[in-house]
Amino acid sequence: MIDSIASLDRAEILARLADVVRPDQIDTDEQHLKEASVDRFKKYQSVHGIYDAPTPVAIVDAESTEDVSAVLAFADEHLVNIVPRTGRTGTEGGLETSVVDTIVLDCSRMDAILEIDEEDMQVTVQAGVPLQRLEDELRARGLTTGHSPQSKPLAQYGGLVATRSIGQFSTLYGAIEDMVVGLEAVFPGGAVRRIKAVPRRSAGPDIRHVVIGNEGALCVITEVTVKVFKYMPENNEFHGALVDDMRTGVAIIREVVVNGFRPSVVRLYSPEDANQHFAHFSEGKCVVVFVAEGPAGIVRATSDEIRRVLAQHEHQPVDPGLIEQWFENLNWGQDKIDAEKATMLERQHLGYTTEVSADWSAVADLYDAVMRRIREEYPHAGDLTMLGGHSSHSYQTGTNMYFVYDYAIDCSPEEEIEKYHIPLNAIIVEEALRHGGSMVHHHGVGKYRTPWVEEEHGSAFAIMQGLKAQFDPKGIMNKGTIFPAPGAIQPAAANPETTFRA
Repeated sequence: MIDSIASLDRAEILARLADVVRPDQIDTDEQHLKEASVDRFKKYQSVHGIYDAPTPVAIVDAESTEDVSAVLAFADEHLVNIVPRTGRTGTEGGLETSVVDTIVLDCSRMDAILEIDEEDMQVTVQAGVPLQRLEDELRARGLTTGHSPQSKPLAQYGGLVATRSIGQFSTLYGAIEDMVVGLEAVFPGGAVRRIKAVPRRSAGPDIRHVVIGNEGALCVITEVTVKVFKYMPENNEFHGALVDDMRTGVAIIREVVVNGFRPSVVRLYSPEDANQHFAHFSEGKCVVVFVAEGPAGIVRATSDEIRRVLAQHEHQPVDPGLIEQWFENLNWGQDKIDAEKATMLERQHLGYTTEVSADWSAVADLYDAVMRRIREEYPHAGDLTMLGGHSSHSYQTGTNMYFVYDYAIDCSPEEEIEKYHIPLNAIIVEEALRHGGSMVHHHGVGKYRTPWVEEEHGSAFAIMQGLKAQFDPKGIMNKGTIFPAPGAIQPAAANPETTFRA
């Protein structure tokens, strides 16, 4: 917890807010405020009604860029901490309120699709537009954003851009930073800045990236323009294979990608993780999955290459129909979140993920190192009901690794994070950095990966600090997110223990 530095007390902040926005835009419901103090990093505590972060003063529901500007001008003048949010699907503590008397600024009501430009192949939306709604409208026109994160039924555009989101079809369409061509953002003090949408330019550093991935620590995203693509699902072709080990799987997906082919889905599952998704056919082996998508000629060529590469390796083919069935059920909506909550309460059991990335030459060693350390060193390994991983986003130079760990909880809800999630997450991050990779691939730094942010960036961390000093000199934007701040997270998270006592 960080003490407020605001020049107004809690009651005064609330009273003055009524002069900034309409009273019906200010939510002070006690339960809503508690739920707004955390994100899904603390999902086990919150399902038990435990909220240990400072309760916000209010949730302000912005309805326009002008509202956002007015709130940020007020907050900057009076040194009030701001936590921006839209779809609320964050998993790394980025939406957690670390500062006493914080205002949570919600842009979900800013939900207009402003323009669909079918000639220039781009669409402009406000920050609160749900990805699912936009995608449904585009597909009716034969178009797609190509962006499909697991949170697609719930995610909104402000949060997607703020966290450098990635979708499940990224190997073909790219990540959110590849899709954004222009945007609007509001900075502390209320300044509105627009970056125009153009195909490309060579006019100095690409200033889109000051905003993309800022996680509300520099500014609030209010409008986004992204590319769109032709949607041709009738051409999709599905491929699956069983292989004996992760290294063989890595070799297969690497060869397809570095040879210049871009299936929309390129995945490799460890046996343990495969059993969660493909138990009806995985047979205790690793599962390789490809989906070829796009124009018919490109799909045919991509499928031919996938078959050629698979033929060079020992494998068992999988019925494409089984892969297609899996493909149709990739996303998590509110129904699955509610089911997860029920499981947490009934069985005292849950799962988390930690996603990192590494070069092709390092990713198999990284996977093996994490598995060995957790199984051999982590003192509560006996509580793990599943430990595995998968690669789901590949590039010319490497791939990601999504570590997945489920556990039966043998402690109180208050102790769960420190006993399980924090040390497991820390081992994975440590090994990713030790193997020359990145500590986070697409969920964002939030607050709980800040202990490693300086090591992540090395000497370039000074550039990050310069951005914070320039754009948020008073430090009112989402204190403790991306940029470490003493007290923002509990000591066990700020200094995670990974050298375990015998």
